Amino acid sequence: MNRQRLHHQADKIEYVLATHKAPAKVTGGRVTPRTIQFHVSPSATTKVSQVEKLAEEVALALNTSSARISRSNGQINIEIPRDDVQPLRLFDLCDQVRKDSQMAQALAVPGTMLLGMAVDGVPILLRVSAPDVAHVLIAGTTGSGKSEAARTMLASLMLFQRPRDLQVIIIDPKASEFRQFEQLPHLLCPIVKNVEDAVANLEWLVEEMMRRQEQMIVRPRIVLMIDELADLLVQGGGEVESYLARLVQRGRSAGISVIACTQKPTASVLGGLVKANFPVRLVGKVTGANEALVAAGVAQSGAEKLMGRGDFLLIANGEKIRVQMAHIPADDYETLRAAVLSAAQARPTSSARNSSTPHRATNFVQAMFERVR
Repeated sequence: MNRQRLHHQADKIEYVLATHKAPAKVTGGRVTPRTIQFHVSPSATTKVSQVEKLAEEVALALNTSSARISRSNGQINIEIPRDDVQPLRLFDLCDQVRKDSQMAQALAVPGTMLLGMAVDGVPILLRVSAPDVAHVLIAGTTGSGKSEAARTMLASLMLFQRPRDLQVIIIDPKASEFRQFEQLPHLLCPIVKNVEDAVANLEWLVEEMMRRQEQMIVRPRIVLMIDELADLLVQGGGEVESYLARLVQRGRSAGISVIACTQKPTASVLGGLVKANFPVRLVGKVTGANEALVAAGVAQSGAEKLMGRGDFLLIANGEKIRVQMAHIPADDYETLRAAVLSAAQARPTSSARNSSTPHRATNFVQAMFERVR
């Protein structure tokens, strides 16, 4: 990223704010693979609400599609999309986190997955085995990257955890989104591709949950990945909804987690099943404020303003984190397969401490810039 251009954009931001009688100084910022974030220090006479109302004016001045204005840590942040979006490869991110012994140890705990990078430049981990996580809903329109996000989550689980510690069931009605994971050792059964087989597998999983609860078994952890949850509920009817309701209500104590994707996050389709039982949401771009409310579970999440293609909000424990999801290029899947098979044979079981919140690294390389006056 050209430093001179960053300073030129900062000058434009200051000019727009001053013109609208909300004077402030750009003190620095941060460049991520997808966005540029400017740190703005308002003058004593400038109200935060004044700056927040100027998002469209800032976007127009910078000739960009949008400008997102937020407040954190005593400063105002103005975030714009990069013209030259840089993809965040999962394997590049894995190489970074392996250099952090604490994070590498955390990833070895069954149910822990590497999502991507937060806007502050550090990787984000999520542990479904934590008591207040358990199940995750991934929501977003076509093109938001929700299936890619699901593949990233599965890949990171398989890369860092052995089959004896973690097993996976995939329900993929499209029969195309997860074919890269066929025949990997973590799969409990072949990828499920039709409603009849989905019902049979859900019935078995409910029975397995009951057996585990009676015998107090939680390992190996089982992760059920469902693509197109809304379509499965419509096609499978009450039987599917009944099985899923039991799994998300009682699966936690049996070491069973559900990760479900949907592009139709509407109350009429998902109903109470999602509202009460998916404490963690990973929300990509949605079509409007109503869908954003259902998908995120909180008001004014801003999910309808996300940029798509892997730009997500992670909502957990009352905290909202902007995440650029890592992705796996098509050319990397053979490498993934080889790495998973190798890791399944070589990695010892970890005894790392459990954690209930998304994990942030402290030593990830950040692309920062400062304005020297």
